[in-house]
Amino acid sequence: MVAEVIINSTVKNLNKTFDYHVPAEIAGIIKIGDRVLLPFGNLKTLEEGFVIGLKEKSDYKVKDIISIQEGFSLTKTNIELAKWIAKRYFCNISDAIKMMLPPGTSTKVIANRAKEKNLNFVYLKKSLEEIEQAIETKKIKSDKQIRVLRFLEENDGVLTTDLEIFCDVSKAIVNTLEKNGYLEIIEKQVQRNPFLHKVVKQDSKLLLTKEQQYAYNKIKNSIDQQTFEEFLIYGVTGSRKNGNLFTTNRTGN
Repeated sequence: MVAEVIINSTVKNLNKTFDYHVPAEIAGIIKIGDRVLLPFGNLKTLEEGFVIGLKEKSDYKVKDIISIQEGFSLTKTNIELAKWIAKRYFCNISDAIKMMLPPGTSTKVIANRAKEKNLNFVYLKKSLEEIEQAIETKKIKSDKQIRVLRFLEENDGVLTTDLEIFCDVSKAIVNTLEKNGYLEIIEKQVQRNPFLHKVVKQDSKLLLTKEQQYAYNKIKNSIDQQTFEEFLIYGVTGSRKNGNLFTTNRTGN
């Protein structure tokens, strides 16, 4: 099997697919959208790439993919959208792909990415009928244990820390219910969001200067009147003029 890979690079010459052989040990699990590590050119370090296609063979002599990176991967829909963005806005496909990655995970330096962490989630292990019977027969007498079970009947699969807070119980109560077979605690890996507690101040609406307002009015009038004109816009480099030459036509585009 051969994977078609886009190298995670902003270099325009690398905005194309490269064929890589898929080793037998990962042939059964690799899929479109995976992030992979692989040798590239004469570089001594491994490069990162995104699998955007799979095929049976290649017309070239190809190197092996080293490994699949764990964590977030893309879907086929993501890949198709990235191709469309790259074609529409003249950017590298890898640039478009990186916009779809979770915050803090797009950097090529793996050590600098937002790390995943393991958290414990609590689930009911017995049926609701069994739990109700245990409460009615006084097999479960503790108010705190009953409070936990009632909460999980409506909110199954919550963090252990959240369960302890919402039900005002200690970890020992949860552990006892687990020991007696009423609950099970499952460890899951979750992606951290580095912007979760970051407060971003929203900018206030900016007012145009007299010169900017004059230019805006001239262009708007041409569009409103559906006349064909060209306007040469002057401004500071990098001020997001989106092109020095602005053209209007009879359709208002």
